[in-house]
Amino acid sequence: MSSADIAMLVDMGFSQSSAEKALQVTGNKGVEPAMEWLLAHNDESEPPESPAESPVGESAPDSVAAAEPNQDMASASGENKDSDTAKSMKCDVCGKLFNSTLEVEFHATKSGHDQFSESTEMKKPLTDEEKREKLKQLEEKLKEKRKEREEKEKHESFEKEKHRIRSGKEMSEARKKLEEIEMQRILEQRRREKEDDKRARQRVREQIEADKAARKAKAAGASNQQTPPTTPNAISPTVSSPIEITSSTAVKKDYNQTKLQIRLTNGQTITQTFGSKEQLSAVRLYIDMNRTDGEGSFSLMTNFPRKVFTDDDFDAPLDVLGLVPSAVIIIQKKVQ
Repeated sequence: MSSADIAMLVDMGFSQSSAEKALQVTGNKGVEPAMEWLLAHNDESEPPESPAESPVGESAPDSVAAAEPNQDMASASGENKDSDTAKSMKCDVCGKLFNSTLEVEFHATKSGHDQFSESTEMKKPLTDEEKREKLKQLEEKLKEKRKEREEKEKHESFEKEKHRIRSGKEMSEARKKLEEIEMQRILEQRRREKEDDKRARQRVREQIEADKAARKAKAAGASNQQTPPTTPNAISPTVSSPIEITSSTAVKKDYNQTKLQIRLTNGQTITQTFGSKEQLSAVRLYIDMNRTDGEGSFSLMTNFPRKVFTDDDFDAPLDVLGLVPSAVIIIQKKVQ
């Protein structure tokens, strides 16, 4: 049972015992249910103390008559004594009267007043109209406090929702930023890989061109060192037959280039012209850079006559391998 609830009910004019009883009956649920119970049971009063019965005999009138002067004196003495006895506590600041120290403490805590004195005035109980007015005021205060609490809860809920939305938005933006950074990293990596591949291809092309230029220069130097061909007048006396003349001219004919037709594993064909002095490794490099049938190791072969080129053949010139002036090369996948 809360002492503050008892003090509030006592401050409204109810006795302390009635306040305690009302709070106990209503299950200590607060001031408002207790006030409603007190107003509903206002007619119920505490049983008065029954005076002690005195035996009345035959000599009662005499004794009563004899006792009347004493009673009058006692009554007068009691009135004087009651007039001097403190009947309540008074707040010197606001003038309110209180019946108990509990009410004084509650008023001091509530108002901040700290000056009290004893008073011979008796605190008058509240009338029904005053009680209803007090109850109405209390209900309005309770409504205001309930409204303030609801507004506070609503504001707190709104702030929590704003915080939740803001946190969710910040998390979404952070996740999006991380995804953008990861995408930029992937794009940058791919760009570097493409540039590296491009530079590698360029180096291969430059090496091929350099090899071609070197072979051309070597072929040109070799042709300059060869003896000039014999004139027809010089060889005609020694030729015994037309067949021998044809054979001699065929041997001396020199091809500087060869046209190769390359058949891929997917059935497609690519054609390219190479120098007759280029090595077979140049043909393999060209196939690596231009094939359209996928990747993987392969071997080269010819059909007529059938020949499968080995690793040693890749260092030999094309004319030595019999691939001049033209030939068909077939690509065959190597079995792993």
